[in-house]
Amino acid sequence: MLETLILEIQYDGTNYFGWQKQLNQKSIQEKLEKALFKLFNEELIAIGSGRTDTGVHAAGQVVSIKFENGVKYDLDIVKKALNRYLPATIKIINIAKTNKDFNARFDAVSREYLYNLNIKSDVFKQNFSAHIRYNMDIGKLKECAEFFIGKNDFTSISKFNKDTKNYNCDVLLSEWTQIDEFNFQYKVRANRFVYGMVRSIVGIMIDYARNKKTKEDIEKAFALQDRNLKSPLAPANGLILNKIYYVNNLFE
Repeated sequence: MLETLILEIQYDGTNYFGWQKQLNQKSIQEKLEKALFKLFNEELIAIGSGRTDTGVHAAGQVVSIKFENGVKYDLDIVKKALNRYLPATIKIINIAKTNKDFNARFDAVSREYLYNLNIKSDVFKQNFSAHIRYNMDIGKLKECAEFFIGKNDFTSISKFNKDTKNYNCDVLLSEWTQIDEFNFQYKVRANRFVYGMVRSIVGIMIDYARNKKTKEDIEKAFALQDRNLKSPLAPANGLILNKIYYVNNLFE
């Protein structure tokens, strides 16, 4: 009987080369698949809802794993055992299973990222918040965030990926919050994200807040689909894959 195990996981991506398994590089997928092998004694493929880059974190990455002969242990046992086999930087926070055809990546209807930014260096934030050596105008950041809402071609505002067929994304939410005098957080949700898109958006917003880019520059970047018009990418350590949305709640 075919069953799919569904995991929601958190990870600190500081010392990993992203989600996706790579030859001779430490990845989240590799660590999870090794833990699955220890428990189930079979080679299983963990499909993530999104492929986070090197140094990027997750608070709510969703993963699906198909079992041809069903999941043979109680879910609570599976969760505890996998957390015991995984390093402290990776933790399963929710678990479920289904006998329906489910794919964590292709069944997602939208994804949400957070980006943490600070203007005062703080050793306790350095892994999860990007330090920017400029004062940030929250009014300008909020103003710029609105420019990205809606359907656009993000070719100019992303990194090239040979596997990406098109760069059209529908941004549903784009907003900044000022946490305190020195800390800011950006939240963005879209039906899909292309390679480097959030860090590229944040990079443009930083330039806009510093008066290095105008609204017209951003409109031109969308229209011309030319990566020479993008700003430097914001640092990876501030980015967190926060939540994945599906038609139904997976972990009720």
